Amino acid sequence: MTTIFIPVLIVAGIGLVAGLGLAVASVVFAVPVNETAKQVREHLPGANCGACGYSGCDGYAEALANDETVQCNLCVPGGNAVAGEVAAVLGREAGKVTPQVAAVMCRGNCENVGTKLDYEGVHSCKMAAQLFGGPKTCTYGCIGFGDCAAVCPYEAIFICDGVARINPDKCRACRMCIKTCPRQLIDLFPLDTTKSAVLCKNHDKGAQTRKDCKAGCIGCMKCTKVCEVGAVTVENSCAKVDYDKCMGCGKCHEVCPVGCIDLYTIRKHF
Repeated sequence: MTTIFIPVLIVAGIGLVAGLGLAVASVVFAVPVNETAKQVREHLPGANCGACGYSGCDGYAEALANDETVQCNLCVPGGNAVAGEVAAVLGREAGKVTPQVAAVMCRGNCENVGTKLDYEGVHSCKMAAQLFGGPKTCTYGCIGFGDCAAVCPYEAIFICDGVARINPDKCRACRMCIKTCPRQLIDLFPLDTTKSAVLCKNHDKGAQTRKDCKAGCIGCMKCTKVCEVGAVTVENSCAKVDYDKCMGCGKCHEVCPVGCIDLYTIRKHF
């Protein structure tokens, strides 16, 4: 009996000492909680997307609580509502959040782009792009396997006819899809304004682009010649629009021979 009782007492004693040690350590090494940061964090959406420029909602809340120069309107997914709530907690000016939504700059659907190989690997745009540039003839366009849709915390992205599309009513401009797309095809687009958008990122010469995609930009520069405000330029054989300069006149859209420039007026409907 004694041979069993003594080991039990030893183990119990070790457990008691260890418990007391942990209790003391929890007090001595306790990290003080920033109550202001905690209150700010409660008003942030929790997407942890990093669109604010910080590591996530916790990082942004800490920065706001510790630095008065950090602006309250950096949370794009939260919009003006969250900026107002954060400003109320901190007693600062809220500022304005520029409304934006994400849009996929590609028209490489099943009608415009051909298939050069039967891909049977992992159903991922990132993985497929490493095998001869993906299954489609255009190696710059949307692969359509939905990596962007998988990371979207708001379920705003869906695949239609082989190309990713974004529902503006659900999009919160968190940039998660932008970071994920291996082709860098997703841009943030001004909300509630009419702007021209080049739905192509192909940088091959015009002749090669026409072989790969019926709707690809061929770099003909007709758009640059008709733009009166210098908003359209051609870089590496592909047109590009400066949204800050674009007046939405639609002249570049009218002269584009392949129809890859479109007029976008994106509005939320809720």
